[in-house]
Amino acid sequence: MDRFYIIPNSAKDPSLAFSNRIIGYLEQRGARCHVQQITEKMEGPYHYTDPDGIPEDTQCIIVLGGDGTLLQAARDVVHKDIPLIGINLGTLGFLAEVDKNSIYPALERLLTDDYELEERMMLEGRIYRGEELIGKDIALNDIVIGREGHLRVIRFKNYVNDAYMNSYNADGIIISTPTGSTGYSLSAGGPVVSPSASMMIMTPIAPHTMNTRSIILSEEEEVTVEIGEGRHNTIENAVASFDGDTQISMVTGDRIVIRKATARTKILKLNHLSFVEVLRQKMSNS
Repeated sequence: MDRFYIIPNSAKDPSLAFSNRIIGYLEQRGARCHVQQITEKMEGPYHYTDPDGIPEDTQCIIVLGGDGTLLQAARDVVHKDIPLIGINLGTLGFLAEVDKNSIYPALERLLTDDYELEERMMLEGRIYRGEELIGKDIALNDIVIGREGHLRVIRFKNYVNDAYMNSYNADGIIISTPTGSTGYSLSAGGPVVSPSASMMIMTPIAPHTMNTRSIILSEEEEVTVEIGEGRHNTIENAVASFDGDTQISMVTGDRIVIRKATARTKILKLNHLSFVEVLRQKMSNS
């Protein structure tokens, strides 16, 4: 491949010094590079990267920063069906696997097509108030439904394929993909799942019951989470968060319907480290 689109990180590379090193290396070897202008978060159908600004013949999107930057980019550009690779300017990441000290060998492997392509499952969440759709988005890591405002638990009513499953009081619920199993879900006690799997992990956040555990569901299931009433039949305020970024407010009676998204994120893998080896390094450093 020799046609690249580069998404820089304004916080970690404000002067674009590192970005320019990458561009220079690629262009010296005959590649063509387009660079996204650094912008703040925007409102609208995309948030950080305007997919219409990416040339149609782009073969690879290089994302600089870390796992968070790659998550943001993936949600904005997934419908372009262009593979992404993350270059981590911080610590070892699960998604942004290339560190800045090994960037040139990594770029050389891209130029010679020496890589593996992984497809990652994504989630789609649609929020309804009655029969009205009031918001929707997609996520590569997770969709989190939690309390908004006062520090108190919320009653959640959970359904799978429209069949009632359970209810419980908790601080929130995480619906995660395998990719997101090493994120917030893991911190809440959820299982670690290989990113190559296709399933949903449903994990409560600080549930006020002793018998609530994570539930693993197949990729074909549809999960509905409804916000219950508060004490004395009061209206509760909640919020649905997509990959820790987009937030949509909810109130008692609102429901979010979550299913596997039709789009999948394509990730280029160069690192010789397997998921298990990266996981071991992460856990040994924690």
